[in-house]
Amino acid sequence: MSFQNAFLGSLVADAVSMPAHWYYDTDALDRDYGDLRPYQKPRNPHPDSILWRSVYSPNHPKADVLHGQSKFWGKKNVHYHQHLQAGENTLNLQLSAELYRQIILSGEFSVEKWLLRYAQVMLTPNWHNDTYVEECHRNFFTNYGRGKALRSCGTKDYHIGALSMLPGLFAGLEAIDQADPAHLLESALCLVRCTHDDERALRATADFARLLINLCQDHSLRETIQRLSLPGISIAKLGKWEDLPDRSVVGGILSSACYLPESLLASLFFAWKYHHDFSQGVLANAKAGGDNCHRGVVVGSLLGIQNGVPKSLLRGLKMMEKLRCDLQIMDSPQLLRSVI
Repeated sequence: MSFQNAFLGSLVADAVSMPAHWYYDTDALDRDYGDLRPYQKPRNPHPDSILWRSVYSPNHPKADVLHGQSKFWGKKNVHYHQHLQAGENTLNLQLSAELYRQIILSGEFSVEKWLLRYAQVMLTPNWHNDTYVEECHRNFFTNYGRGKALRSCGTKDYHIGALSMLPGLFAGLEAIDQADPAHLLESALCLVRCTHDDERALRATADFARLLINLCQDHSLRETIQRLSLPGISIAKLGKWEDLPDRSVVGGILSSACYLPESLLASLFFAWKYHHDFSQGVLANAKAGGDNCHRGVVVGSLLGIQNGVPKSLLRGLKMMEKLRCDLQIMDSPQLLRSVI
C-alpha cells in the first residue's frame, strides 16, 4: 500500500468527475455525459453554472489569477472547466502535482518554498487553462495584492477543496523517505492552513490525513474507518446507507455541495460502499454531481490505496505525461517506477 496510489487515485477521480463538476440536476448530467465513461471533455452550456453571478476584480497585478479567463466570468451557462481536455485535471489537482514535483526536485517539503512556487505559477498566464479559480485562491491573492506576506494571505475557508493537495504532498514525502506519520500530519496541517485557516478545514485535514496514514499501514479501508472513530462519522449510518441508491444518499440525505464537514462524510460514504472497487467508486462519486471533483480526491485516494489504480485509467490521464517527463529529467528509475 502506497501514497503513490493515493495520489494517482486522486488525479484519476478528479479527471473522471471534471466534466460533471457542479451539476446539481442529475437528469441533465445523464443527458449530457451518459455514464461518464471513458474520460470526457466538458462542454457548454453547463445548465447549473453560476459563474454568471461570480465577479473577481484583481486589486493589483499580484492578484490577477484569472488572466485570459476573466472574460468568461459573469456569463451564463459557461462550464467551469470548459477549456480542459478529456483526462485533464482541474486547477487544484494541477497544483497538487506541482507540489509533488517540487518536493521530489528539492528533496524536502518547505512551506516557504511552496508558497513562492504557488505564487509564481498562479501569476503566470497560461500556466493552467482552467476557467474557474476557487474562492480560496482569489482571497489569497487579493491579500497578496494588498501587500501581505505569503504566509499570511490565507483566509477562513471550509470547502472540501482544502484537502485536494494532501495526496500529492504525502506521495512526495514518501518518495523522498520522509513519510513519518507525525511529519505527515504536521506538514498537512501547515499546508492547508496557508489557504484554509478554518477550524472545520483543519479538522477534516487531520481526519483525512489519519485515514491515509492508517491505510498505508496495511489496514483495510472499512477497518480503518471503524478504528479511527472519526467525529461525525457514524458506522451504523454508513452501513445503512450502502443499501440505498447513491443519489438518494449524496444529493438526498447528504448535500452534494462543497462545505465541510458534510462533504467529507459524503466522500466517505462512497469510499465505504465501494471499498472493494476503485473504478465503480470513482464513477459513482462522479455521477452524483455537486462538488464531485474534490470529493473525488478523498474517494480516489482512499480507494487507490486499498485497491490500486487500474492501468487503463492511468493511460488516459493527461497528468501522467508531465509526471514522467519531470522524473525522466531527474534520471531516477526508482522514482519513475513509483509513479508508473
